[in-house]
Amino acid sequence: MFISRIPLNKARYGARQLISSPYKLHAAVECAFPPDAVRKNEEGRILWRLDALMNDKGVWLYVVSPEKPDFMHLVEQAGWPLQAEWETKNYAPLLNRIAKGQQWCFRLRANPSRKASEDKGRRQRSDGIVGKIQGHVTAGQQVQWLIDRSVSHGFTILENEAGQPDVVVKERHKEQFKRGDATVTLVTAAFEGRLEVTDAKLFRETLCRGIGRAKGFGCGLLTVAPDTKE
Repeated sequence: MFISRIPLNKARYGARQLISSPYKLHAAVECAFPPDAVRKNEEGRILWRLDALMNDKGVWLYVVSPEKPDFMHLVEQAGWPLQAEWETKNYAPLLNRIAKGQQWCFRLRANPSRKASEDKGRRQRSDGIVGKIQGHVTAGQQVQWLIDRSVSHGFTILENEAGQPDVVVKERHKEQFKRGDATVTLVTAAFEGRLEVTDAKLFRETLCRGIGRAKGFGCGLLTVAPDTKE
């Protein structure tokens, strides 16, 4: 597995197009790999995420992939062609370090959602949306969505000094973009916080396979950094 990051130049029209459309950026990320490349295998799958820098100074594109990418086309379209640089590192050293009991700071952009269920006491909802995917829209719902999935993904959210889950929702968006002739609506949330690994194998799979839905549209990629409070 590999982890990469590439800066996008928001002053360029091509970059603004990609940033505004997860569908177009998904296609651009896919083009970083040969047509016969493995998009998903036993190790993991292609995941990506956009992170905005503080004070609106820029945007980083992060990518985790089973194969090493070539982002030259993205540099030419949306970066700084005279400084055609991006970073790609072997993910194995970090993955091999993962162990139960470790504490990490994390960042995740996800699509907190659920399937609409039947109302209690009624056979079906009158609006006809039973079974459809609905996004959680409040910060509280979104945090609870992550907590509910943490154990099955090999970690638990740590508590802060007040005894509350040490996680915050930094950004919440309801995005709409074109996918062919259809309009896609996507609820996203960016989480930052601290976690503890409870199952090393499951957590490594989470780092390589992501969390939740809409992975092709920039959701699901969880990244970790050393916990300074540990």
